[in-house]
Amino acid sequence: MVAEGVLRDTKYLVIITGPTAVGKTSVAIDVARHFHTEIISADSRQFYKGLVIGTAAPSPEQLRAVRHHFVGNLEPEEYFNVSKYEESVLSVLDDLFKEHNTVVMTGGSGLYIRAVTDGIDDLPDSDPHIRNGLKRVYDTGGLPGLRSMLLKYDPEYAGKVDLANPTRIMRALEVTMQTGKPYSSLLKNYKASRDFNIIKIALNLPRTELHNRINQRVEQMMSDGLAEEARSLYPLRHLNALNTVGYKEMFDFFEGKLSLEEAVEKIKTNTRRYARRQITWFNRDKEYLWLPPDSRLVIDYIMKKI
Repeated sequence: MVAEGVLRDTKYLVIITGPTAVGKTSVAIDVARHFHTEIISADSRQFYKGLVIGTAAPSPEQLRAVRHHFVGNLEPEEYFNVSKYEESVLSVLDDLFKEHNTVVMTGGSGLYIRAVTDGIDDLPDSDPHIRNGLKRVYDTGGLPGLRSMLLKYDPEYAGKVDLANPTRIMRALEVTMQTGKPYSSLLKNYKASRDFNIIKIALNLPRTELHNRINQRVEQMMSDGLAEEARSLYPLRHLNALNTVGYKEMFDFFEGKLSLEEAVEKIKTNTRRYARRQITWFNRDKEYLWLPPDSRLVIDYIMKKI
């Protein structure tokens, strides 16, 4: 065991992930406090200012307890993608590892976590003209229109991607149309080398308990003012940052497409579906150790690994 305060050559990035509402934030804070370190957020919606209640962003007290990076650091209008995230996080890690042996990363955005652990493909930046054209396809034909295009241009990727996620489908189509090559053919088959070790932990709960937590969280969000927050963001509803569970349903309520009660129930349903997709994603990576959201168990496991 290295004495506290003594820096060693070996550095560790501890990933604490899992489905939404499982308790990642509180466990990550306990772990960070134990190791006297800082937290990097891997929640792609918590990057944006103003999206606080709807993204279950860390509370002011939690932010004071441990320094967080990539929380509320972007304007909703700012363009940010997974490649930029990888580059930014690696730069921050370079600085953090000068002061800490261990850094914690937490969040549920699997693609963003994988970019940091495995590397992301060197793909072209977004082309606004192509993206706008694809948005028009989505506006007029919905998900079926996008899926049909993807099946035509890249059936291999269509068999892998979450076909309920229009952002992922549009990005694949965008790259395909820019390069003239199927998106799947441009994806790497190797992991990028990192000069730090990675410990992967995924938290989970029995299904019924997780679903109860999700339902309770949505009710708490409503009590905390989700409707008012969404109303303030309504003029920005066209932005990708607002294309997420919680806000979309509230926007439908504002437009008279749903009653308030229907919107709340739809948020619960869509959040449960999102949690299932997250579990499926992380289950594909056999390097994850699945644990209950118990800080002591998580810390004990990390101590054995380092």
